[in-house]
Amino acid sequence: QDKYAQGFGLGSVNPDLASERQTASFSVERLTTVLDGGAEHTRVRRAVGTYLQGLETTAVFDTTTQEFILNTPKISAMKWWPGDMGRSATHTVVFAQLYVHGKCYGVHPFIVQIRSLRDHSLCPGITAGDIGPKMNFEHIDNGYLMLQNVRIPRENMLNKFCEVQPDGTYVRRGSQKINYFTMTTLRVSLLSDEVILPLMKACTIAIRYSAVRRQSKLNPGEEEAKILDYQTQQEKLLPQLAAAYAFHFINNYLHKLFDRGYKEIQERNFSSLPELHASSSGFKAMLSQYCTAGVEICLRACGGHGYSLLSGLPSLYTKILASCIYEGENTILLLQTARFLIKCFAAASAGQPVPQSVTYLAAVKPGKCPAKNKLDFLNPDIYVEAYQHTAIRLLSSTAAKLQDLIQSGVKKHEAWNQCTVQLVQAAKAHCHYITVKNFVETVEKLENKAGIQKIMKHLCDLYALHGIFSNAGLFLHDGYISGAQMDMITASYLDLLGVIRKDAVPLVDAFDFTDKSLNSALGSYDGNVYQRLYEWAQKSPTNQQISPAYEKYLRPLLHNKLSKL
Repeated sequence: QDKYAQGFGLGSVNPDLASERQTASFSVERLTTVLDGGAEHTRVRRAVGTYLQGLETTAVFDTTTQEFILNTPKISAMKWWPGDMGRSATHTVVFAQLYVHGKCYGVHPFIVQIRSLRDHSLCPGITAGDIGPKMNFEHIDNGYLMLQNVRIPRENMLNKFCEVQPDGTYVRRGSQKINYFTMTTLRVSLLSDEVILPLMKACTIAIRYSAVRRQSKLNPGEEEAKILDYQTQQEKLLPQLAAAYAFHFINNYLHKLFDRGYKEIQERNFSSLPELHASSSGFKAMLSQYCTAGVEICLRACGGHGYSLLSGLPSLYTKILASCIYEGENTILLLQTARFLIKCFAAASAGQPVPQSVTYLAAVKPGKCPAKNKLDFLNPDIYVEAYQHTAIRLLSSTAAKLQDLIQSGVKKHEAWNQCTVQLVQAAKAHCHYITVKNFVETVEKLENKAGIQKIMKHLCDLYALHGIFSNAGLFLHDGYISGAQMDMITASYLDLLGVIRKDAVPLVDAFDFTDKSLNSALGSYDGNVYQRLYEWAQKSPTNQQISPAYEKYLRPLLHNKLSKL
């Protein structure tokens, strides 16, 4: 436990928190190993626009000089937000529309030097600077860039999959969609550290604090209860904890999908690109949106102390909030996932092959949920089938509406626009279904030693039932789940809160964050919340000096000789 100490000399672990760990039903160390992917792996706790086709920056090939001439046509087309561009970067990769002999070949990447290596001044034709204050990330150098007749050598076009030859001949080796692969890579890579990790940290802080903070009495004559013992507090925090585990496992799923696709691309097989793009888009949107809401729930669940910067929660919130916007605005990303789903639904309906993640679209839809009592809803087959049914229903009904509009004479792009709200809903349902299904499959593969599989099964059940409980209308809509069955789901869901509550602290301990990593007075491993809050507050600069306002304002007011009149 020494590895969690930060040297504040606060003594032993808070007895309330210690008691939580003594009754763990599983091995915390073993679960940490599972999360890390195995004992052999090292523990790692620790802007680009969305509409690529509409990029207006151009790169025109000049055959006489063997150069590309790059131009940003207007202010609204300038690059805005790229990291390190405002003050630091000397080179950048610019995506621009390639023109050769007057013909546009679409978006391609180019290496452009923007600052001198001698004195760091801006190169000719380059306009760049910092974009100004932001909601967070004050230390990050985000910049803007405009190019005016900037010339770069022909060799500066990245050409693994396509190139412009000296005579202007354009040669492509593979799919034009490879240009989207960079953003696909970024979306997959940011999920772990920028999206899921903040939710894990927020859960750790809020749950540890809730096991120490006492408020009112549950039973007359007893001491004040831990706020984690109240069902309302459990209902706030434990679904977020279950989601953190679910998203950790879906992140593993995405990395495997990406690794397989990347290997195929290296072999010039580009068939997996649409699925990779759709998956990275949909899950980036779903996870960032859910995790942002989850961090805010954890912050609010800590009351006034959660609002203090010393809790570590405000900085987590402002950091994760940005993830809903960068590397693609979430609504646009969900619509891209929906476009992929609509195409796959049409193919599956016609009996054509579809990617592995959407083979369920060809499944025969059962009429009603077969569950008879609340325990049936702890059967993964029951709730996975419910999620699958809802995902298919939402997609099929939206596809039918889209087709009806087009057949009635509405132009395709206008018909699409009239369906976008339902398309977004269908994309979310697809991602939610895949997440639940993957959680179930992951739990089934876990070893049943040290109580790991049992507690993960509880978390999986909670995540799935919370999703149905929170989106009851989607599941009740066509009568697949009845009102009586929804009551059963609610009962099982609330029962699970009490079951998981017993292991809540060990479950966040398994994330294995150090105190230094959490940087929270509320969430430290020893649970000495109030001592740490007091010590950290004492170190504030405002408590190290007399208020400068005293001499200027307060002293004259307090010592002024007022006239008796």
